Amino acid sequence: MRVLVIGSGAREHALVLALSRDPSVIALACAPGNAGIAGVAETYGVDVTDGGAVAALAEEWNADLVVVGPEQPLVAGAADAVRAIGIPCFGPSAAAARIEGSKAFAKDVMAAAGVPTAVSEVVDNPARLDSALTRFGPTWVVKDDGLAAGKGVVVTADRAVARAHAMTLLDHGHPVLLESFLDGPEVSLFCLVDGATVVPLLPAQDFKRVGDGDSGPNTGGMGAYSPLPWAPADLVDKIVATCVQPVVDELARRDTPFTGLLYAGLALTSTGPQVIEFNCRFGDPETQAVLALLRTPPAALFHAAATGVLATVPPLEWAEGYAVTVVVAAEGYPGRPRTGDVIGGAEAEGVLHAGTRRREDGAVVSTGGRVLSVVGTGPTLSDARADAYRRVSGVHLTGSHHRSDIALRAAHDEITVP
Repeated sequence: MRVLVIGSGAREHALVLALSRDPSVIALACAPGNAGIAGVAETYGVDVTDGGAVAALAEEWNADLVVVGPEQPLVAGAADAVRAIGIPCFGPSAAAARIEGSKAFAKDVMAAAGVPTAVSEVVDNPARLDSALTRFGPTWVVKDDGLAAGKGVVVTADRAVARAHAMTLLDHGHPVLLESFLDGPEVSLFCLVDGATVVPLLPAQDFKRVGDGDSGPNTGGMGAYSPLPWAPADLVDKIVATCVQPVVDELARRDTPFTGLLYAGLALTSTGPQVIEFNCRFGDPETQAVLALLRTPPAALFHAAATGVLATVPPLEWAEGYAVTVVVAAEGYPGRPRTGDVIGGAEAEGVLHAGTRRREDGAVVSTGGRVLSVVGTGPTLSDARADAYRRVSGVHLTGSHHRSDIALRAAHDEITVP
């Protein structure tokens, strides 16, 4: 199988690595890729938000399967364009990708499907903001209604901070979604979907805040681990039955069947799992941890989802133990990051690239905020943490920062489900 992956982050590096280990994959390409991906797959320049350009590349390269990583091309219709020329694509249509592209749409789908989720309200006019804020709190959850790369949300006990974030969004023409705060530990669950059948992967937990102890602003994600040693044995089945399958069925009922990877972000509250958000693609950095443990060859899985035959896939096989991902971020992130610095240790095993490029002199340099994802594995969560941080110690990037507490509370058995 000839497989083309679309995207340029650590998530795509993880996808490419997993596919490179699949004996059924005879050729592998990624567009546009990055410095790390270029060592594993052919790379091609492409505007990922231009569906016609993505489809043209897939056709020119003779792809048997296209796997779309990021949300932007999916919301823009890249999967539709690829399927229109007869090539199977792992990724939802633009209509189905609205489950991430519009939080208001996602809330409407969840309401129709009877999925437990936070109470919410969309505000599109500054004149309505103060009265709406009064109906929420004392912990306010303020989100950008559209795509925000994981950074469009503020969770705060300070009404003034909540109001300021909402006004910033409104001033830029973005509707604001206010939500009730959900207590309990958070879980990310990835599910392969072919329009009807749902096949869950291992659950994971990510870390959105920039600093240790969940301090500082939200980011696109500073680390993750999988699986969850503290999770009830029936957790995945319960989430699929009460949250994921009903949404898949509702989208099918609306003639917008979801094909690809449906990501459920949930809070395990005292009243059971409640959905925080749905995403239309693999999450980053959870993907790096989950795929490190997958032993079933992925190409056939993605192809089965793309062609509507997931029900025929045998049970997935996983490695024993745990995986931990630690994100190494550039100075200034999640604000304006410092770029152009040489990265030492960037080509070591377990180091996945996100914001990187290779200079003409061969050096790997930083180009973005989240520069690398470093993955460790081990028979216990503590072992996986030690392995990940040992690998992090071998990376050198001027001014970089990372969290030192990824998976620490879970390793110390300090997480409980209400």
